[in-house]
Formats: sequence, C-alpha cells, structure tokens
Amino acid sequence: MTTITYHSIDGTEAALGVAGGHSVIADRPEGKTGGQGLGFNGGELLALAIGGCFANDLRAMAHQLGRKLGRLSVTVALEFGGEPGTPARRVVSARMTPTCEMLDGSDPADLIEQTSRVSVIRNSVQAGFPVAMG
Repeated sequence: MTTITYHSIDGTEAALGVAGGHSVIADRPEGKTGGQGLGFNGGELLALAIGGCFANDLRAMAHQLGRKLGRLSVTVALEFGGEPGTPARRVVSARMTPTCEMLDGSDPADLIEQTSRVSVIRNSVQAGFPVAMG
C-alpha cells in the first residue's frame, strides 16, 4: 500500500503533498479560482504519475532482461471531457508516447511492449478502479 498526505500551505490555496521524504505542490494555474500557479494541477499530476511510473518500469524491465537502456523520454497527453466544475468533467483518454535508445543500438520496441504489459499505474488507470471516500 502507498499512502500520501496533502496539507494546506499557509497563505495560499495550494497544498503540499508528502510521501516519505519526498514532496510536491498541487495548485491551480495562476488567476484561476484562487490558484497561484505554485505547483502542478491535478491533471498534470495524473499525467506525471502515468509517465513517471512507465519511465521507472522501463528501466526496471531493462535491468530484469539484462539490457542497457540509454536515454529515454515519456510524453503523456490527457484528453478531458465534460464541462469544468461538473460531475461529467473527467479524463476520457490518455496518450503515452515513450521513446528510448538501447546502448547496443538494438530496437527498443519489444522492451517498450513488455513494459506496457506490466506498468502498474498505466494498467491501473486503463482498467479503472474505484476511489472510495473516507
């Protein structure tokens, strides 16, 4: 189980998220409903979670297979549906574009494919899961 906590930041409408010894600031864009642009908005945090998990999983898979991974890049674009501020507003799709190079010059397509099958956050979001309150 992973547990995080967000706490308000005095003098702002932003919140500091903490997980172990790491932190991140969540805020709305400057000028948008009290936001000051001090950190990432929720959509950005979701895209960062999808892409960050995949980048970590790609490196882990390369290690597991004894392959040497060089540079990598993961871009995630979220598409939203519904009107802002309504229950219908949600992410309706995400497009992830990973690219990487193998130090031996081989094609990384199979490594990317294998990683996509086991990437925890990608597979969780793709399958959907309940978010209980309380």
